[in-house]
Amino acid sequence: MQAAASRMRKTTAVIALGIAALFAAVDFAEARRAGGSGFGSRGARTFSAPAPTNTAPGTAAPVQRTMTPQPAQGQQATPGAGARQQQAAQPSRGLFGGMGGALLGGLLMGGLLGMLFGGGMGGFAGFLGLILQVALIGFLVVLAMRFFGRRQQPAAAASGGAAPSFGGTGPDTTRTPFSFGGMGGTGSTGSGSAAPFQAPVMETPLDLEEADFDRFEQMLAEVQEAYGREDYAALRRLATPEAMSFLAEELGELASAGRRNAVSDVKLLQGDLSEAWSEGSDDYATVAMRFSALDAVLDRNSGRVISGSLEEPQESTELWTFRRQQGGEWMLAAIQGTE
Repeated sequence: MQAAASRMRKTTAVIALGIAALFAAVDFAEARRAGGSGFGSRGARTFSAPAPTNTAPGTAAPVQRTMTPQPAQGQQATPGAGARQQQAAQPSRGLFGGMGGALLGGLLMGGLLGMLFGGGMGGFAGFLGLILQVALIGFLVVLAMRFFGRRQQPAAAASGGAAPSFGGTGPDTTRTPFSFGGMGGTGSTGSGSAAPFQAPVMETPLDLEEADFDRFEQMLAEVQEAYGREDYAALRRLATPEAMSFLAEELGELASAGRRNAVSDVKLLQGDLSEAWSEGSDDYATVAMRFSALDAVLDRNSGRVISGSLEEPQESTELWTFRRQQGGEWMLAAIQGTE
């Protein structure tokens, strides 16, 4: 009888661990699809929402990870044309964050240790294991409801503006994009503390040429594929030091988790200009781009696909901000998903 009870405790522990691992995998894939916040800098417009376009008619995700100081209280960030000021929200603590995470983690570890090693606990350990299984299954149901609820949100109405477009044409997509590596919002928020005073930045409109849009399309593929190859040298050449630091942070998080992000066959489907302006000797351009790519997170050792696909192209819509200094080469300065 005692041996049967011991086997039951160990079996329950294995089941609970399996469900917990399933939660971790589902939460990782969900975070990757959800895209999350933006990162980088848009100069004086970092905390202003980009103007909507036909490609991205909805609201852009706020820039949460940035080294640009927020405007002091009482000051207003310089808005873009037709854009509203948008303060960066605090990053989500996740499904198991905060006090609930601490309680659940304590129950989980205490129950598993009791079932595996706690001789003498008997029926109480089995009962605790049952409670843990029911709680974990309940969380799985809630997570599934949250996932499917997001996909049923209606798309925002398309804007009637006449922004310059480039790339292919086709119907817009309501698919929620994901950020590089699926780790958006999981890193440290680099938004600086509010400065006591910031002098207003003089902005002037910027006219772009066809060659600029061609370069943006090229950089979309170059940056994505360099990220998939973990080519730090190429990313340093294509991105500003600030944007490069966030890309390197995401690559490091993937590597420490035993994963890598394979990206290839990047194709621009539709793109148009949101904003273009100059600040002193710096030129900025924010463009909305809808693109497809073979994009998957793989196990670093076995090559097993954890999320995404290496066979079926996936579509995403993002807003990329490019910067050039004193007539130099364009560099990636910021990336924002769409909400």
